[in-house]
Amino acid sequence: MQDIITYLIFGLQAASIYAIAASGLVVTYTTSGIFNFAHGAVGMLAAFVYWELRFNHEVPVPIALIVVLLVLGPLLGLLIDRLIMRGLATASTITKIVVSVGLLFAFIQLGALIWPQDESYRTRRFFEGESVRIGDVNVTYHSLIVFAMAVVVAGALYLLLNRTRLGVAMRAVVDNRDLSRLNGIDPDRTSGMAWAIGCSLAALAGVLISPILQLDVVLLTLLVINAYAAALVGRLRSLPLTFLGALILGLVESYAAYFVVKVADKTGLLADLGGFVDDLITTGAIPILMLFVVLVVIPQDRASLETVRSRNVIPTPTLTQTIVGGGILVAAAFVATLIVPEDKLFELGKGVGLAIVMLSLVPLIGYAGQISLAQLAFAGVGAVVMYELGSDGNPLGLVLAVVIAGSVGALVALPALRLKGLYLALVTLSFAILFEKRILTEFPDFITGSTNVARVPRLAGFGSDTANFVLLAAAFAGVAILVAALRRGPFGRRLQALKDSPAACATLGLDLTATKLQVFALSAAIAGLGGALFAGWKSTIGGVNQNDFSLLNGPLAGLPVVLLAVIGGITSVAGAILGGLLLTGMPMVGQSFPALRDIMYLLPGIAGISLARNPDGAVAQIKEAVADRRRRPTEGAERGPEAEPVPLVPDRLLADGRLSAAELARLDEELGLASGGGVACELVAAHGDGAGNGSGDPATDGARATPTPARP
Repeated sequence: MQDIITYLIFGLQAASIYAIAASGLVVTYTTSGIFNFAHGAVGMLAAFVYWELRFNHEVPVPIALIVVLLVLGPLLGLLIDRLIMRGLATASTITKIVVSVGLLFAFIQLGALIWPQDESYRTRRFFEGESVRIGDVNVTYHSLIVFAMAVVVAGALYLLLNRTRLGVAMRAVVDNRDLSRLNGIDPDRTSGMAWAIGCSLAALAGVLISPILQLDVVLLTLLVINAYAAALVGRLRSLPLTFLGALILGLVESYAAYFVVKVADKTGLLADLGGFVDDLITTGAIPILMLFVVLVVIPQDRASLETVRSRNVIPTPTLTQTIVGGGILVAAAFVATLIVPEDKLFELGKGVGLAIVMLSLVPLIGYAGQISLAQLAFAGVGAVVMYELGSDGNPLGLVLAVVIAGSVGALVALPALRLKGLYLALVTLSFAILFEKRILTEFPDFITGSTNVARVPRLAGFGSDTANFVLLAAAFAGVAILVAALRRGPFGRRLQALKDSPAACATLGLDLTATKLQVFALSAAIAGLGGALFAGWKSTIGGVNQNDFSLLNGPLAGLPVVLLAVIGGITSVAGAILGGLLLTGMPMVGQSFPALRDIMYLLPGIAGISLARNPDGAVAQIKEAVADRRRRPTEGAERGPEAEPVPLVPDRLLADGRLSAAELARLDEELGLASGGGVACELVAAHGDGAGNGSGDPATDGARATPTPARP
């Protein structure tokens, strides 16, 4: 009985922290419509700032808590809302997700730069060593404070949302933002307050959980991410259901550990089950499994009839252009092997391999509008298959890597076929973490720190660096030609229709389920190809391991792969190669110029945040700038030298409609009409020209300004 109560205390402590973190996530989502993927990173930063104040500078506990919870948290929330999230009100769901993911990655890199992770950081529990005895169990004061804070947060949020004007305003903004503005509510101010409260709750969760663990930027971020499952139980709306989800998650984790320690015996099926549960606990997979199950079982919100149109312009290059571009890339790769130093060539090879993985996102996100955060996990599947089945560089191993990765992508897509947008992103996020923490650990050579090294074989005949680098470029060019041809074909048109309006496609008889399944399988297969080739290239120096296919760990983590693919231009095959080269080129710049090293590590996250203002990506922006520059000389030659613009006089126009000839020409130009005709001329014909002959005869003055038909 004592053991049951002890594990109950552990479960309630974890549930309380999850509830605090998840409630902050719900508050921000319900008032802004943006899921804050950086919520866990905010809690991580707050925990490190608390350590800095309390233990590094010995600031008294009350002052440190006030600074972190009442200054840093709210200020960070207000800045995030004002500078980033407020501009996303009319953005597409994919843009909102990518910007939030960019913020997450930027915060993780910022934390690692300020507090280097090769050092050890640890905070102490509140009232360290003090406890109170409840029955036969000693409960620490820190645990009691955690319980109390969960109760206080629940009560305070209830009173705030139901008994205060601000809470009523928050709920009104959720129901109808425009209607709330008509009733005197400022939605922007209300949203800013919600973000301040949400970030303060994330900070509180980070401070409470930090003494239980060693301070680590990724570990703390992932532990707060565990609260996502609790928030999804409440469907990101209901705080009582969110607290219920947190309670379930905390108790399941705690009693799973109780089962392993106290129940499972050493023989038979029960022992095997105990070992499996122990693996789930040690790898932190239980919250991820719960998140996956909740997303599949609990229905998502009904789709709104209003759709946010993507501003992305999908290029449609001809077959000749694509082939020529691929040939140029292969030729450039061969030349690079002759002139680029060996260490730089190694980094470029990693970039081209990752560019193939990024290319897998073009048909999925760029064409079909389906988000995935698990592409590097699918690449890991390809690498593992090539490692296990592609001995001696057998090409059949590469084929199997493509086929099996595509099959895994289809399996992941099966439970997610009815999901879209945010829910789909969370499903793929949970699979990426599960693959890293639980599946990849089944292959000991891939585990980070293993005494063995996973060396994935290169294809037979392409063992040298020169041949293998050219092979990487040729593989990218071949897949790019395939993707571009797909865009021009019937399947590409179906994907575009799926992106534009799923409801309309279903009305017209398009099989959305089959289309989604096909594009997910295709995308995962391309990622598997890229992963197998990338692992073969990298195996010549140090081999590959768990961090190479991690979501957050390592210099080439999974989230930057998605960020740089979108930054390069998610609708363009050229954007993929640009993203891959940027991902590996930024650290190279930092190594060559130490003064820029910190900025280079932060740049992927900052660039992801910048997508709020530039959703089309770099390639589209470059093409648009070049086209504008080409148009300007031609347009100037057609019009000849322009006179200095003549300012319009709206007051005179409204008063008596009297305009000079120069003002008339200027007005017609602004309206897009032919000079000397159109609406402005009608005004002059009706009211007379201020620069007329002064006869006062409407017929005479009107005849001089007879309107001519306007050109469209």
